[in-house]
Amino acid sequence: MKLESIAVSDNVELQNDIIRKIKELINYKNLEPGDKLPSERMLSEKFGVSRGNVRTSIQRLEYYGILESIPQSGTFVANIGVVAMNGMIDDILRLKDPDFKSLVETRILLELKTVRLAAIRRSEEDLENIKSALDAYEKVALSGEDAVQEDLLFHLAIAKASGNRTINAFMLSITPQIIIDFEKYHVCDKRLAQIGIDEHKAIYKAIKEQNPKLAKQKMKDHFSVLYQYCYNT
Repeated sequence: MKLESIAVSDNVELQNDIIRKIKELINYKNLEPGDKLPSERMLSEKFGVSRGNVRTSIQRLEYYGILESIPQSGTFVANIGVVAMNGMIDDILRLKDPDFKSLVETRILLELKTVRLAAIRRSEEDLENIKSALDAYEKVALSGEDAVQEDLLFHLAIAKASGNRTINAFMLSITPQIIIDFEKYHVCDKRLAQIGIDEHKAIYKAIKEQNPKLAKQKMKDHFSVLYQYCYNT
């Protein structure tokens, strides 16, 4: 199974410039929620950039809910109001790539919540998905290979079992960068494979038994090494 994220061009500054121009266009034409933007072709000609760069910039604004693209119809201003839209675009332009520590903090906060919800809400199908991911992780980890992707797929299965689509979507959005950073910083020690397997099994068991308090504690225990690695404590 492959993990995908939003494609981001290497030329972030160009994207930001296009986003600024889209913002100016919306304000200049007094476009309101539900109004249609010019086509990608027209925008690329107007801004003097490729259609691919226009498309990627629009996708970024779609991701944050500012624009909405409808197949065969075009791209429209979302129903959020001009004041909110301008403020959100300004914040998007100020965004920096998340550092490793912030990703770890976010992941821990999210997963301590998702594992509790999963223990309460999980279905039999959810349990099968989590168990399948656990088995895949155990197989790769015991073989001595890098099991970062299998590890994170286990955690994504738990996020899905939480029944919270927003948390699940957010976990999906940050997971690819976590994989890259784990491999870059060599976070996972292959010598600790059996410990990781045991911890995953304990989390699964607590979810299966629908014990949210125990599930949260087992997840907290599981993150102790990662937390220490990140903060050098």
